[in-house]
Amino acid sequence: MRHFMKGWKNKEWIYQIVFFVVLFIVYSFDKHDPEIEFYKVVFFIHYVFVSLFISYVLVPSFFYKKKYLKLAVSLILVFMFVYFVEEFVLEKIFFPGRRGQHISSVFYTLIDIMPIIIIMISFKLGWDANKKQKEVEQLHISVQESELRFLKSQINPHFLFNNLNNLYSYAIENSPKTPSIILELSSVLRYMLYDCKEDLVSLEKEIKHLENFVKLNELQIEERGNVNFDVPGITKNYQIAPLILVVFIENAFKHSNASQSDNITIDIKIDIEENDKLTFICENSFLPNANNQNISKGIGLKNVKKRLNLLYPRKHYLVIEEENNRYKVLLSLYLNT
Repeated sequence: MRHFMKGWKNKEWIYQIVFFVVLFIVYSFDKHDPEIEFYKVVFFIHYVFVSLFISYVLVPSFFYKKKYLKLAVSLILVFMFVYFVEEFVLEKIFFPGRRGQHISSVFYTLIDIMPIIIIMISFKLGWDANKKQKEVEQLHISVQESELRFLKSQINPHFLFNNLNNLYSYAIENSPKTPSIILELSSVLRYMLYDCKEDLVSLEKEIKHLENFVKLNELQIEERGNVNFDVPGITKNYQIAPLILVVFIENAFKHSNASQSDNITIDIKIDIEENDKLTFICENSFLPNANNQNISKGIGLKNVKKRLNLLYPRKHYLVIEEENNRYKVLLSLYLNT
């Protein structure tokens, strides 16, 4: 009964009534006698109450809870009740003559009335299935949003863990570059903590963040190599998911620093092509060693792959290659404006 009251508190009852009215018109239509006879109304109301009892009591109590034996027994009792009312009450009242005196078999009576009842029950089953599908879709969206928030929350501690270690090393050495590193780190953290709380941010701001990030890490290379950051002017107000590209750049610096003491080269290029497609290329030199293998399997790379799959399904293309002591990332994204 609780399911019945719950169902009739929302707009479901409106569609239910409209459906029953249409079904009654079809049920009572007779081209030889277009008038609606009273006995048809009574018989139909009887079927409606039976179908409502099955739909809002038996189905939620037994079918949805997988109590199939109880459901089968209950349906048998319900249809026996329908047969009794049909043959021994309604027929006697409306057709006291020959039709009311003749008792039809259970089989023929149920064959005659079951289709209309099954159609009524089907409405409720279809409504519930559609509602359940919407709930599943909403749950899927909620799970994705929760996972994205979790993945994004991992970036800040991961970034801090790496750069605070570097800052500590410079501070121990009393390096004159320590203030510059603190300034760049402050700028990067300000963006990560305050400017990229939304799902999408301005591409222009994101690129500015990448520039600051590159400057911060470039201080660590000093005279040991070259870093090229090539970005053309952005003419449209593109939007992009924040903190995706920076993971590949961070990985490039770690690759090179972990394996090379000199001749480090890091090339970063961002371009906007036709159809609003962003092309991101990040290449870095490295010397094969054990540390390099650990870096390539770090949390940052796994994190960004998950975010790309969630945020840009079928709208991104990612290739990561290692060849001739060069580590190359090619990422294509279709952006929104």
